[in-house]
Amino acid sequence: MTSEPDTTQIEAAVFRRLVTHLQTHPDIQNMELMLLARFCRNCLGKWYHEAAAEAGLAMDYPEALQAIYGMPYETWKQQHQRPATPEQMEKFKAMQSENGA
Repeated sequence: MTSEPDTTQIEAAVFRRLVTHLQTHPDIQNMELMLLARFCRNCLGKWYHEAAAEAGLAMDYPEALQAIYGMPYETWKQQHQRPATPEQMEKFKAMQSENGA
């Protein structure tokens, strides 16, 4: 059994690897992530922002998104984001209905 500090260190390394993977694969679209995994880069940014606030650290949401995207969010959108297909939007709306959103 690992100690809490060891577990935290492992979890941090896995998180960094996930973020690096997403930063080096911008072809993986947020909509695809959301439909398959029910989270996307924006969710990670929101969670990052919330964790910083819980730790008492001053960080705004755009800073959190930049930590996840590796660049300002608007820049990433301009360079990499493709429009969602009608089929993706239909699935996304159905998913939101299931979640009561």
